[in-house]
Amino acid sequence: MTLEAAELGAPDTDENVDLEIHACLDPNQPKSFFLYAGAGSGKTRSLKNALDEFRDRYGADFRRSGRRIAVITYTNAAADEIASRVGHDSLFPISTIHSFCWYVIERHSSDIQAWLLENLPKDLAELREKQSKGRAGSKAAQDRERAISSTTKRLEWLSIPRRFTYNPNGDNFGSDSLSHAEVLKITASLIITKPSMQAVLVNKFPFLLIDESQDTNRLLMDSLFALAAANKGKFALGLFGDTMQRIYADGKPDLGLDIPEGWATPSKRMNHRCPKRVVQLGNSLRAAVDGKRQLAREDSAVGIVRLFIVRANAIDKPKVEESVCVRMAEICSDPEWLNQAMIKTLTLEHHMAASRCGFLPMFEALDQDSRLSTGARKGDLSGLRFFTEKVAPLLGAASDGNKFGVMAQLRKHSPLLRKEALTNADPLRAAREAVDALVALDVDNQSTTFLDVLKCVAAHGLFEVPSGLRAFVADGSGAEPQRPSSEPQDVDFSDVPEEEAETSPSSLQAWRAFLETPYKQTKPFVEYIGEMGPYGTHQGVKGLEFDRVLIVLDDGEAKGHLFSYEKLFGAKPLSEQDSKNQLEGAETGIDRTRRLLYVTCTRAKKSLALVAYTDNPDALALAAVRDGWFEEAELERL
Repeated sequence: MTLEAAELGAPDTDENVDLEIHACLDPNQPKSFFLYAGAGSGKTRSLKNALDEFRDRYGADFRRSGRRIAVITYTNAAADEIASRVGHDSLFPISTIHSFCWYVIERHSSDIQAWLLENLPKDLAELREKQSKGRAGSKAAQDRERAISSTTKRLEWLSIPRRFTYNPNGDNFGSDSLSHAEVLKITASLIITKPSMQAVLVNKFPFLLIDESQDTNRLLMDSLFALAAANKGKFALGLFGDTMQRIYADGKPDLGLDIPEGWATPSKRMNHRCPKRVVQLGNSLRAAVDGKRQLAREDSAVGIVRLFIVRANAIDKPKVEESVCVRMAEICSDPEWLNQAMIKTLTLEHHMAASRCGFLPMFEALDQDSRLSTGARKGDLSGLRFFTEKVAPLLGAASDGNKFGVMAQLRKHSPLLRKEALTNADPLRAAREAVDALVALDVDNQSTTFLDVLKCVAAHGLFEVPSGLRAFVADGSGAEPQRPSSEPQDVDFSDVPEEEAETSPSSLQAWRAFLETPYKQTKPFVEYIGEMGPYGTHQGVKGLEFDRVLIVLDDGEAKGHLFSYEKLFGAKPLSEQDSKNQLEGAETGIDRTRRLLYVTCTRAKKSLALVAYTDNPDALALAAVRDGWFEEAELERL
């Protein structure tokens, strides 16, 4: 069939959108808005333009009155990028969601304590129920018993008035420290239930702008919607995003589809990144979701897209993908397709990359618990960061004979180099012995596990052990390691999702399974989540762009039930649960897979190749053409 060509537009097509946003940011008539900004549409540029315009018009008056526009985004890196574009102006405090939430609740100790006293008993009840049903004497039972002891001690600690601490960019230890998940939940609750907090927020921040709003925690989004509704004429919420690019499970699924009456809904339709053919494919992929169609720049290249269909039982899949790159070099007359460094290979699901890169056992262990799976995919669980941000750099420096690097890592993270731990006789003796013991473990050996490393670190007090792992090294009394005198403030970690609950019963079982896998998986895992290796995923590349993109679609390697490209392509029938979800209007694996495929495809600036492994090549090819995604000439079978 002949595909419907993408509509073309001039580069300045969306200029009126910025004017709409400027009008909403009028202190005399504040108006909430949701900006739809599809892939490559210049969302961040519109945010910058809006802030620049506001500064010119109203900046002086806002500074005099102590008012500001708060800007929230998803990661520290994104916050830094926006801040650099607008000039690090105090008029526009730009932060991650966790940093902003802590700013809001930091001084409300009594309210925080009341929330904990109401909710911790629920967690304790869940632990005890699991313990009563579990097998006595098992490792899981021992882990749960330690968690019960820890939660009970925390409740006892809360029996008198307390103050709380929190570090949004790192780990939090001790009874007085809040977890990332707790900060989000407490903030959402207090915004709704505390009129005084609402008044302070509205007076200080008449405008609150949220970047990547489709991935912002749903509980917090609901509370901010309520805040905006209760303060019309005094406060406005500005959301920037695209529901088709929602990645994380804790985002608000219907954001953009149920905008309150009276909100402005500007829309950026132009795709400045992709060639015409990729824009066309993106429009086809989302046609069944919301019907939104992007425009391609009239001065953009045509672009090349190919779908390579391969039988699922192919013996050497990396070799297959290598041959695809050779073929793309021919089709595109582009020799850079022969240079792996010039190609971005994207996988639809992390299991595929985990299998190919060599960290599948540790990934599968954490992925078994839905509360940890998102954090495992991002690498931002505190239990993971313990190994990737503390242990691994120290071992790397030690193995390279880099004494300066070892000392730098110890000064940054180890309590052994804090003033109170040093002795006059030989202040570095304990640190030396701890590092020597760690190096002696032979971490490159397949038999050395994460648990071996954890026990060594804990035994020597080398690093503080995060709460998710503390149950596995606590002594028989259930005592916790002493809380450090100050939390490190200079470590840049991505934000932790709302679902994180690292000490729940199921999470303890997942952590146990993880700790019993080989430590040597750490290196490939770090390379993967840092986008340093050959493979990337939808999460890591959202917002980025590459000249040549190779997407690998393989349900067999993905091993997950949340995604299925074969069902999306019609090569496999829907399950009974899929059909039930569709009838009830609930999200299905097909919905999730479609969004991920849209995000990955729309990274391509020049050419795009998709490799689809399937048990039913004929059905897949038929559906790919029938659904209007590809032309017959764009399909190749290998």
